[in-house]
Amino acid sequence: MIRNIQTIIPGIATSDGAGVKLRRSLGGHQQARLDPFLMLDEFSSNDPNDYVAGFPAHPHRGFETVTYMLEGHMLHEDHLGNQGHLKTGGVQWMTAGRGIIHSEMPQQVSGAMRGFQLWINLPANEKMKAAGYLDIQEENILKLSLVNGSLVKVIAGLFKNESDVIVGPIQGITTSPLFLDVHLPPNTEFEHHISKQLNAFIYVYEGELEVGNPMRAVPKQAAIVLDEGDFLKVKAGAVGAQFIVLAALPLHEPIVQHGPFVMNTRAEIEQAIDDYQNNRFVTL
Repeated sequence: MIRNIQTIIPGIATSDGAGVKLRRSLGGHQQARLDPFLMLDEFSSNDPNDYVAGFPAHPHRGFETVTYMLEGHMLHEDHLGNQGHLKTGGVQWMTAGRGIIHSEMPQQVSGAMRGFQLWINLPANEKMKAAGYLDIQEENILKLSLVNGSLVKVIAGLFKNESDVIVGPIQGITTSPLFLDVHLPPNTEFEHHISKQLNAFIYVYEGELEVGNPMRAVPKQAAIVLDEGDFLKVKAGAVGAQFIVLAALPLHEPIVQHGPFVMNTRAEIEQAIDDYQNNRFVTL
């Protein structure tokens, strides 16, 4: 069954970090979530005043952060000693787990800075696991060129068509995330099987796209939440389209969030705040 549009969550202009301007769709408020996805930010600017202050050191607990850089260069550093250069086409996959303090600072003072940051929830029994970090360079992410001229970049999960199976570098995560970046030429259709067990959405960042059956045009810079089904069907408009596809297993667990901490109870949030304020993140 083809997945149609369930709801549209527009990206709202806001800022985060030390004043980085961005658009937040998922996570703009507590009802604007799609289990297990907590937040999706798109940052995009050619003006260094919009991004140069970056994201100085800050804590996280209880979820995973995924940063996908379309264009630009940031440096990740954390209290565990990890360091990674996030460059054009690369991905940073960080498991905050029981606690991590990290920064993401631009390594440029001019030019375009563009990409996404996604927050994916962790199940209750994994929220206090050890923190981890994976730096994936663009050349380590497999891409597939389709016969119709489309390009699929597989960041997490699996992409399969009649003749090819492409597996992304991110595997073995409880929520089984799928993360694709798809580029379609003008007036081109794209279809992909997405298990009916997964919650799914797409986000168009360039061009024009129609979704579902019957086809319905969707806006750019919005999370297009898909309803039940097992098949994604889309068609690019006259200028083509570029969009990301996200899907994952829902957790069906309570969510209590306080800024950069996402737990299951208020008591766990209070513990996270206390641990951070008393420097226990660095000793856990």
